[in-house]
Amino acid sequence: MIWQTSRFQIDLSRPRVMGIVNATPDSFSDGGTYYSANDNFSGVFAYCEKLLGDGAELLDIGGESTRPGASPVPLELELARVLPVVRHAVTLGVPVSVDTYKPEVMRAVLDLGADIINDIWALRQPGAVQAVAQHPACGVCLMHMHREPQTMQASPMEGDVVTQVLSFLKHAAQGLQAAGIEQSRIVLDAGVGFGKTVQQNFALLARQREFLVAGYPLLAGWSRKSSLAAVCPADELPGAAGRRMLPSVAAALLAVERGARIVRVHDVRETVQALRVWTAAS
Repeated sequence: MIWQTSRFQIDLSRPRVMGIVNATPDSFSDGGTYYSANDNFSGVFAYCEKLLGDGAELLDIGGESTRPGASPVPLELELARVLPVVRHAVTLGVPVSVDTYKPEVMRAVLDLGADIINDIWALRQPGAVQAVAQHPACGVCLMHMHREPQTMQASPMEGDVVTQVLSFLKHAAQGLQAAGIEQSRIVLDAGVGFGKTVQQNFALLARQREFLVAGYPLLAGWSRKSSLAAVCPADELPGAAGRRMLPSVAAALLAVERGARIVRVHDVRETVQALRVWTAAS
């Protein structure tokens, strides 16, 4: 299975690790540890290179926090955060994904050479489908989100989460193909933590193989999610998001074992090592 992107045809016959690069001061996971516009982005540039040294095969750059309750970031601020990082990342020889839902940002980063648009809104914002459809080859990751970041956890989904999420993603992917975007460019993400209860998130993992019937590769994003803390409460101490490494790696391995082809993670080195063990035993 090949994921067609702007500059790369990514072979998904084996799982790939996507390293998360937060070009934000308010990420739930690192709180702006690496990002600072005041140092000409040198910290986040170095972090991109560290992730690659740790074994990441893709980078996913985001300029707006989408944690529950996060406020939207104005367009010009998101561009100011993301564009310098993308300019650097596209020189590093790996596929570069940008986590955005704004069509203006999509066009800008694709013009700079970004390979993938990773959209929590699944291209539902006005103009987003057109921004991607006008590009000849960029990859697309469509994610399911219930409601929006400001309200998604205040009123989570109800009912059979797997059936609803699968139906949404299949419809979204089919809509993209109708707009002229080839199936080989599309990856699906069930959206762990985006408007789901703890039980629903684990149902998505337990029944993840059901998503394979849609015929698209799966991306799993369990890294440091609060649902992991719900089953590992001893780790919920000050700064605990950064202490969810072990449960995050376990979830990534389970996701891969159940068919995910890309895992989007903060703890790249540990995930890569765990996947080497899994591969050796497969």
